[in-house]
Amino acid sequence: MKPVLMYTKTVCPYCIFAKKLLKSKGVPFKEVNLSGQHKQLQELVQKTGMRTVPQIFVGDHFVGGFDELSTSNQSGELDRLLK
Repeated sequence: MKPVLMYTKTVCPYCIFAKKLLKSKGVPFKEVNLSGQHKQLQELVQKTGMRTVPQIFVGDHFVGGFDELSTSNQSGELDRLLK
């Protein structure tokens, strides 16, 4: 299974939804909590051009936020990306 990296913030309902979705599929993920972490926030902006969370990567593939994660899960693309 490809590694999953998720950028989050402590007070973020969509981050919680994304984590629940991945946990329900048994997908382990590394979480980078950006709350109060300026260096990691700059890293996210450099990678994606965005400051919003969650932002999710599967391996080297940038999935996007929760809406994109949910859509890719419903279409079966997430399963393909994970393998």
